[in-house]
This record gives sequence, C-alpha cells and structure tokens, in this order.
Amino acid sequence: MRTWTIGILSTVVIAVAIVAGLILIPTQAQSPGYRAPRLPGTEHPDLNGLWQALNTANWDIQDHSAQAGPLVALGAWGAQPAGMGVVEGGEIPYQEWALKKKQENFANRLRVDPDDFALGDPELKCYLPGVPRATYMSFPFQIIQSQNALLISYEYADASRIVHMSNPIKPPLDSWMGWSNGRWDGDTLVIDVTGLNDSTWFDRAGNFHSDALHVVERYTLVTPDRLQYEATIEDPKVFTRPWKISMPLYRHAEPNAQRLEFKCVEFTEELIYGSLKKKTN
Repeated sequence: MRTWTIGILSTVVIAVAIVAGLILIPTQAQSPGYRAPRLPGTEHPDLNGLWQALNTANWDIQDHSAQAGPLVALGAWGAQPAGMGVVEGGEIPYQEWALKKKQENFANRLRVDPDDFALGDPELKCYLPGVPRATYMSFPFQIIQSQNALLISYEYADASRIVHMSNPIKPPLDSWMGWSNGRWDGDTLVIDVTGLNDSTWFDRAGNFHSDALHVVERYTLVTPDRLQYEATIEDPKVFTRPWKISMPLYRHAEPNAQRLEFKCVEFTEELIYGSLKKKTN
C-alpha cells in the first residue's frame, strides 16, 4: 500500500513538473521587446507612414449592435455594422444633463438646418472631425515626421494638424482640430491637444464634448506595421472624470500606398443649403 501511494505521489509530482515546464517554456522563449527603427539622425522611432484604424468606432465608440440604415429604400446600404467599443471600461462617465444631451444628439443626428449649424452630426455636414475622431474614421491618415517637426494629414476633408515638438505653445484660439504639443516618452509619441472648439462629436452616436475638452494621445509602435493608440479624454464641463479610448492602428503596406483626397464639402451643399435655393416658375 505504501509503495502504491509513493508511486501515485511520484506520478503527481512529475505531472506537476511537466505542466510547470510547459507554462514556463513560452515565457522563457519570448523574444525581447520590439524596438522600432529609428528616424535617421534621431533616437526616436520612425512613425512615417499611412495608417488606418480597422474598427467601427466612428459609428459608436461604445459597444453596439448592427442596425438598419436611415433609408429603408437603400436596404443594407448605409446600415450600421456591429462593433466592439474602444472605451476602456465600456462606459462614458457623463454628467446627468450631458447624458440627456447625448441622447438628443443621437435622435437629431441626421437633421440639418442652415440657421442652426449645431444641429446634427458634424460629419454629415463635412465639418473637420476634431481629435480624437479623425484617428478612427474610415479613412487613412499619414504621419509625416522629420527630425524637428511632425505633421498628421487626414484623408477626410483634407484635415491636418502640426504637432509642435519644441517647447509647448498655448493655443492662440479654439479650432476644429485644436492645438497639438508633442513630446517623446521613451519610444511613445505623446501629443497634448487643447484649444478644441465644441463643434465636433466623438462618433455618429451623438457622443460629444464642450470647449473644455483636453485630449492626451499616445502613439507606440509595437510591431513594424502596428501602432498602439490611446487617448485620455478630460472635460469637466461634460464628464465626471477623465476616461480613455484605445485601439490598434495599421500601416498600409500595399504598393504605392498614398493618402488620397476626400473633399466632401461639395457633397453636402445641396443637403445644407438646398432649401434656400431661389424658386423659379
């Protein structure tokens, strides 16, 4: 009996050792952390390239199911795809009044009025998308980086912003794309965005902010063709606390990849101003 018990115990000990070894092997076999290629003449990662988010955050930055489009006659065209949210923790910490305003925005998202430019989704009217929304719209954007300067150029509406990499500068005025001051935190590009007006939304679901919006973005190259993007959102007029979104961004690697044009103003003129046309007999 004692011999049988010892045999069982030995088998258990061996099995545990084997399992422990299997658990440790992958950890020990992991390669060192990825080190991005350096921009020539600097010690900083080279982020130059054409990048794009592959998610449905522009529809809704929170979890959402598939929904029919606004026009039944178009069938599946314009239907909303289902998607996983990009808000860490899932919930946006709206103040009570602001949550009601978000719901009103959603109900009025497809409305336009030439006498009330705040009505409806700004994207519907081809307004500049703001930060961070420009990052995850269904269009690529290009990072153009030199030794002393950095520019982000977006395909949607030809939006762009200069990232000031020297001493931080206060924004001279509020604007659609805000004012971007950049710095390096190790291999992570950190962009502090202020001076944003209150005329942009975060998505088509009506998530919004005030002119007190402050966004801190982080771009980290984790593989040759993938950036990890994070943005911390702070707006004491609208939210009860800061909150964060995060997502991967992917590099376009196809031959001759380039940022094209999407000048949408001409697509919206009839929608916004059609009712003002002079009627003729």
